Amino acid sequence: MEMTMRWFGTGFDTVTLRQIRQVPGVTGVITTLYDTQPGQLWEQARIRALKEEVEASGLHIAGIESVNIHDDIKTGGGRRDEYIENYIQTLANLGKEDIHMVCYNFMPVFDWTRTELARVLPDGSTALAYTQEAVDALVPEDMFNSIAGDMNGTVLPGWEPERMAKVKELFAMYRDVDDEKLFANLKYFLEAIMPVCSKYDINMAIHPDDPAWSVFGLPRIITSEENILRMMRMVDDPHNGVTFCSGSYGTNLKNDLPHMIRSLKGRIHFAHVRNLKFHSPTNFEEAPHPSACGTFDMYEIVKALYEIGFTGPIRPDHGRSIWGEVAMPGYGLYDRALGATYIEGLWEAIEKGARRG
Repeated sequence: MEMTMRWFGTGFDTVTLRQIRQVPGVTGVITTLYDTQPGQLWEQARIRALKEEVEASGLHIAGIESVNIHDDIKTGGGRRDEYIENYIQTLANLGKEDIHMVCYNFMPVFDWTRTELARVLPDGSTALAYTQEAVDALVPEDMFNSIAGDMNGTVLPGWEPERMAKVKELFAMYRDVDDEKLFANLKYFLEAIMPVCSKYDINMAIHPDDPAWSVFGLPRIITSEENILRMMRMVDDPHNGVTFCSGSYGTNLKNDLPHMIRSLKGRIHFAHVRNLKFHSPTNFEEAPHPSACGTFDMYEIVKALYEIGFTGPIRPDHGRSIWGEVAMPGYGLYDRALGATYIEGLWEAIEKGARRG
């Protein structure tokens, strides 16, 4: 595996490349052109400029998260073929710049949902959190306003103000889209892009829905082992794979995370490793990475990745705000750096144990 951290780019991220470079074991970043809109073509020159900026810091681009998918593609709208062509050309431009992994999601309206961005934990740190009761008490158009005050002046991925201003319009687009239609539209998209992925050896790593159940009645399909295996069978190409996000799949306590990893051998192209602490099946918060701090057995999760021969990029995810840091919620430096070194330690111990038999 390669240890990486997510970086949103100069002017958008509160964490710098120089800081990331100093985290032990981190050699790459997962980044994006954060100011592009879904459906927009990424010009090769802009990709090259981003790549050169990262490499000048002593790091490299290990993958892109995300090349966002336009809602017309997800809903089967009238301009989906136009947006798919832009996506294909974007993938070609990434491939020409020697970038070979793209994380994306197929979630309607909200890329991820949390009801709190700064829940105060017993140790005084703050973390992202979710309660179903809070969602049930809101109308969708109020969702953004309920968390906007805790964004620390940043723009969270999937919660861009201009997008949230169109929530009613977005919900109308998905009015007639159920799980089956969403699966069909995902299949259409994947079949269209697989030729360019094969040409440039680009691994598409779909991110699971977060949380792994319907929110506000919207369809959610990348939620379980059964559904992810269905997705891979319907477009059976090794480039059609997954981002294994322990925190997203783990929102559903019925998902056996180590077993899922083993069932997806050869098709996990990217991994997000993080822990959650549950107070009830629908009330949880982002916990520090160590197993003892949350609900998941992080040793078993990392061990499963090691045992399937995972060699792709891995990153810590959704760190707490600690030590007075003011940053993009979930994406500060300090707690993610602790998470990276913890995961590195687990990997080293597992690897040495396996060698000794």
